[in-house]
Amino acid sequence: MVILGGGESGVGSAILAKQKGYDVFVSDKGTFKEKYKTILTENKIEFEEGTHTLEKILNATEVIKSPGIPDKVELVLKLKEKNIPVISEIEFAGRYTNAKKICITGSNGKTTTTMLTYHILKKAGYNVGLGGNVGKSFAYQVATEKFDYYVLELSSFQLDGMFNFKADVAVLLNITPDHLDRYDYKFENYITSKFRITQNQTANDYFIYCADDDVINNHMKSWSSPVNLIPFSIKKPIDGNGAFLNGNQITLNYKPNQNPLIMTIEQLALQGKHNVYNSMAASLATRIVDVRKEIIKESLQDFQGIEHRLEFVASINGVEFINDSKATNINSTWYALESMQKPIIWVCGGQDKGNDYNELIDLVKGKVKAIVCLGKNNKKIISAFKDVVDIIAETDNASDAVATSYKIAKKGDVVLLSPACASFDLFENYEDRGMQFKGAVRSL
Repeated sequence: MVILGGGESGVGSAILAKQKGYDVFVSDKGTFKEKYKTILTENKIEFEEGTHTLEKILNATEVIKSPGIPDKVELVLKLKEKNIPVISEIEFAGRYTNAKKICITGSNGKTTTTMLTYHILKKAGYNVGLGGNVGKSFAYQVATEKFDYYVLELSSFQLDGMFNFKADVAVLLNITPDHLDRYDYKFENYITSKFRITQNQTANDYFIYCADDDVINNHMKSWSSPVNLIPFSIKKPIDGNGAFLNGNQITLNYKPNQNPLIMTIEQLALQGKHNVYNSMAASLATRIVDVRKEIIKESLQDFQGIEHRLEFVASINGVEFINDSKATNINSTWYALESMQKPIIWVCGGQDKGNDYNELIDLVKGKVKAIVCLGKNNKKIISAFKDVVDIIAETDNASDAVATSYKIAKKGDVVLLSPACASFDLFENYEDRGMQFKGAVRSL
């Protein structure tokens, strides 16, 4: 068994593979973090860093690939030529657990929904693990824990390496163009990838999906599965099982002969239209596994939210600072701008992913009083908004971005970091960008 990539997912897979009697070799073209080297050494697992020894890798019976490694790289193509199966950590770990799996995907909102679902199950006293894109490696938990339930956040890259794995409860929040560079710039390929969340599902399983998403609806016209369909909507009533919004009231029906769960959007800990969707999806997923309505209601009211996703940082002299560094695409930023109730100083920019800023023009016109660019190349943002916003400033580090925003802001304004771009031009990752932003705010 060869494992490509020595991060959380790769090292977790190595531990599980060793436990199951495989001869394991871990290879990473980059360098390992010290903690992972220690784990591999302590478990007597062979590894290499800074290179890939082709002879060894191409001799594998099966390869577990990190989701960060594209399918198009030469090494992966060579493995496929030799018909050596290349799978994801999730596929591998799924073979060794009988736990119920609630799996969540979508272009936006999946981390929040995953964390909220986990929070509800924990509060209800369930023996539950959190994995996939968040928490500890799923494979590591299968090797070292005995959970009855798992809540797994799954990216399209993880889903691409899953073949026999089956979700007991699958959640699809939305589909908007993202990561198209990994899908031959064909949106259809990305849509197909997201729908892999439902593969192998049977009449005993559940598919929770957003009935307001045109992309999902169109794909479902030519899609068939015996799975139980559970829609949610904020635009129209749902007959039978599902959740919907009427005015400010959420109604959640599961087993319609029982009383529905009813609460108002004002009661939700997470505010904003997108969070109504996230809250509905998490509620339905946990109701399906028999969490009591009262517990779900309490959990929706006391959930703390996640770091770098519309995270309140501080209020300084009446100016509020919000860290939404996790917003790395247009759709995420659209939701962030939409949910703000105060005049916005918008901090944005970074490594562009082929963004179409036209989708934001109306929101920016109505809500944004100034734009502070935080990136190496801001031409595209400036060109898109120069006729819409009077003040556009350029900065190339978090301290200057925060200081510039604070100078422009007046009491009652909000400074929103919601970049709509990847972070790799100036930062290690979106977490690093968010931490530097928060540090700069606290230094004001």
